[in-house]
Amino acid sequence: MQKAWWKESVVYQVYPRSFKDSNGDGIGDLNGITQKLPYLKELGVDVIWLSPVYQSPNADNGYDISDYEKIMTEFGTMEDFDRMLKTAHEMGLKIMMDLVANHTSDEHPWFVESRKSKENPYRDYYIWRDGDGDQRPNHWGAFFGGRAWQYDEATGQYYLHLFTKKQTDLNWTNEKVRHEIYDMMTWWCEKGIDGFRMDVINLISKDQNFPDGKMLPSGYTDPGPYTANGPHVHEYIQEMNREVLSKYDLITVGECVRVDVEEAEKYASLDGKELNMIFQFDQTYLDEDEHGKWTDKKTRLTELKELLSRWQTQLHGKAWNSLYWDNHDQPRIVSRMGSEKEAYREASAKMLGTCLHMMEGTPYIFEGQELGMTNYPFTSLDEVRDIESLNAYEEYTGNGVYTPEEMMRIIRLRGRDTGRTPMQWDDSENAGFTTGTPWINVNPNYKEINAKEQMARPTSVFHYYQKLIALRKQYPIIVYGDYQLLLPDSEEIYAYTRSLENEKLLVVCNFTEHEVLYCPPSEFVDAAGEILISNYERAGIEAELTLAPYEAFVWHVKG
Repeated sequence: MQKAWWKESVVYQVYPRSFKDSNGDGIGDLNGITQKLPYLKELGVDVIWLSPVYQSPNADNGYDISDYEKIMTEFGTMEDFDRMLKTAHEMGLKIMMDLVANHTSDEHPWFVESRKSKENPYRDYYIWRDGDGDQRPNHWGAFFGGRAWQYDEATGQYYLHLFTKKQTDLNWTNEKVRHEIYDMMTWWCEKGIDGFRMDVINLISKDQNFPDGKMLPSGYTDPGPYTANGPHVHEYIQEMNREVLSKYDLITVGECVRVDVEEAEKYASLDGKELNMIFQFDQTYLDEDEHGKWTDKKTRLTELKELLSRWQTQLHGKAWNSLYWDNHDQPRIVSRMGSEKEAYREASAKMLGTCLHMMEGTPYIFEGQELGMTNYPFTSLDEVRDIESLNAYEEYTGNGVYTPEEMMRIIRLRGRDTGRTPMQWDDSENAGFTTGTPWINVNPNYKEINAKEQMARPTSVFHYYQKLIALRKQYPIIVYGDYQLLLPDSEEIYAYTRSLENEKLLVVCNFTEHEVLYCPPSEFVDAAGEILISNYERAGIEAELTLAPYEAFVWHVKG
């Protein structure tokens, strides 16, 4: 296995709007991040992934960029960014930018010019089409609800937007567009950043026939098969690699929707021609149904184990995994697969951390995950800020699928704002996030769940994550070892082994809130070993064990 620093790193995602407000306007900012760099250094992470901080009208919280080389006024200035980057580097921390290259804001100068006339030099920077008899190029639905084509009166044509109508899809078939993006990326690399997380990067190549496809319950057709993993996507990313990525020592991860293991091998191949790794969505689809994510369906542990194990084993030696439970688009993992009950919340948070961090791949921690933060208990639509959730509420209550009360319950479970509430720093007003009025409500449980309390308590989730990160740096087997699933049919226990030369790890996680009987493989029981980490007091293992609710431990043997 070829070693690399980004394989051995742990990445921490900062959602700037919700991390730390330094000036009292209720919105997190770059100076707030700089203030909290010592906290991240103490946690032990290596790389900070910043969700977008570029200039933006904020139709989708910064994922609609109007200027790639300016900082959003709410977040500060470029001088603030440079200071943050310099301070991070002085502390041994790397900065990974969020690259949004599938689309721009409709307020970006390119699109402002593009919509002026069909003859404008920037017209072909975006995807424009004539409508047919029902006044649109096809019946595609946008991923955030509604139709994916917007009529523009100035020229009588439609432009494509796979997300909101203010997020206009770039035309990657235009060589000028591609090189504009590469030049911008080079500009940031020359500034000294350490990598890119690439938003929906596998959507950049569309089927140019724009076929309609399968009708969805929304009344629109599914654009996914004709936009994800399109005909030239690998050609474009390889070109990006040649023009930019290969010239710098970067960490790169591509967010890829609707990608299977075989396709992932191409994006993240160890030959280095494209990206270091990708984010796959398979694990987040396991609790979806005919209404997509807007459901209260639970993930079956056997399905989760089969899926994660397939990614672990099939990519081993061929490509590299990213490991994540939650992020700015997903619910808090403690609320999704652990327990919010006071008796079990910390145990389940530690168990989930153990299960993920002992796998092969680069782990990602979303802000607050290291504290065991939970979903916000939304009771009113007035508390919701996320455009996807607002559109879904209108759609699903409007067509009678859910009552307003049912839809609010599902938004509490699955909406993107569940994980976007402010970081809980201490038990002072607004959890120490701001002295002003926060842009979105602080979770009322901040008095019990906050960084100050946990940093002072050795048994906290924070210190457990700190140890998980430290172990990864101490034991190469955690980074590079082979993976093998045990007990594939158990709906209670996730157990697997890691192997490297003469070393082995046994990782055991109880995904339930009741005691479970477990018999470890005899090769581990009979061998001398040690507990590397556990969330309950456990000195060793024996032929028959009673696992406590949400218990996790890692047993290490040599020879």
